[in-house]
Amino acid sequence: DINLNSPNKGLLADAMTDVPVDNAASARSAVPEGLTLAEEEELRAELAKVEEEIGTLRQVLAAKERHCGELKRKLGLTPLDGLKQNLSKSWHDVQVSNAYVKTSEKLGEWNDKVTQSDFYKKTQETLSQAGQKTSAALSNVGKLGDMSSYSIRHSISMPAMRNSATFKSFEDRVGTIKSRVVGSRENSTEGLHSPSGAGDKPPQDNSPF
Repeated sequence: DINLNSPNKGLLADAMTDVPVDNAASARSAVPEGLTLAEEEELRAELAKVEEEIGTLRQVLAAKERHCGELKRKLGLTPLDGLKQNLSKSWHDVQVSNAYVKTSEKLGEWNDKVTQSDFYKKTQETLSQAGQKTSAALSNVGKLGDMSSYSIRHSISMPAMRNSATFKSFEDRVGTIKSRVVGSRENSTEGLHSPSGAGDKPPQDNSPF
């Protein structure tokens, strides 16, 4: 620990300021083990060259992307079209991948096992029977609906038929025939109760004088 009240407190600072500092040596990292100084310089030169090439390629790529955008704009292609194309290509890549092929095969095997099982067959038969019963019930409901609609149409059409000219003419004819029949019956009944000439002439007196 440094005692600030010590009479020798300024000696440490003076000793540190007198130490020379090599900036170039401190900036340069230590040479990795197994490499000489010449090999390190060669690798550093190659690294700088590669980084320069990467920068050049980035500039070329940016210019190509701008040119591609101009071509798409002239063709009327929107970014959405490019997105669809990329998604389609990505999906195609997924489909041809080994993982997708193996997964599809495994799912196919599972599907075959499930469809061939007794439980699946029984369930399918039960659902089929339920579907047939439901269809029959709906068919009966449809028939009842047709009968109800026919009754409604029939009840609605009766007043209209009664008000028609044909029905009225038929009704008048029936009324005429009825009145004639009733009239003839009344006449025959009166003839039976009062015979002709019976009440007009008094009986003759055939007693001798």
